[in-house]
Amino acid sequence: MLLAVGLFPAARLLPADLKVALAEHDLGKRSKLALDNAGSALKAVREAYQKGDSAELAAAALEIQESVDLAWDSLESTGKNPRKSPRWFKQAEIETRTLLKKLETLQHDMGFEDRPVLDKAKARLQKVHDDLLTGLMEGKSK
Repeated sequence: MLLAVGLFPAARLLPADLKVALAEHDLGKRSKLALDNAGSALKAVREAYQKGDSAELAAAALEIQESVDLAWDSLESTGKNPRKSPRWFKQAEIETRTLLKKLETLQHDMGFEDRPVLDKAKARLQKVHDDLLTGLMEGKSK
């Protein structure tokens, strides 16, 4: 009990990680966990920016990108047609759209010189969202 109480503050300071998502065997659930992690990393980006910690800001931005990549790779690995089995794909499309809006708002709120830090994560998030939307609307290419 004391160990758990002692580690809780330290765990809160650590950046979000993908270990929980990677441990999930169900690829749809893995994708959801990865996108949840991206949301946590987005909060970490905001907190790091408010503290003025550029190293933590860059690490959290990379965490967003890695989380979105894992979510996309997991959905692709299912081998399912998004049009015929939209459950996880639609959920991921909605979540990526929400994350993209929040990321754009955060980037807009940042100082002009700090904005490029989020460009790669934003571009990847936009690409994954577009691919998900295309898959849902047109179906998987054969």
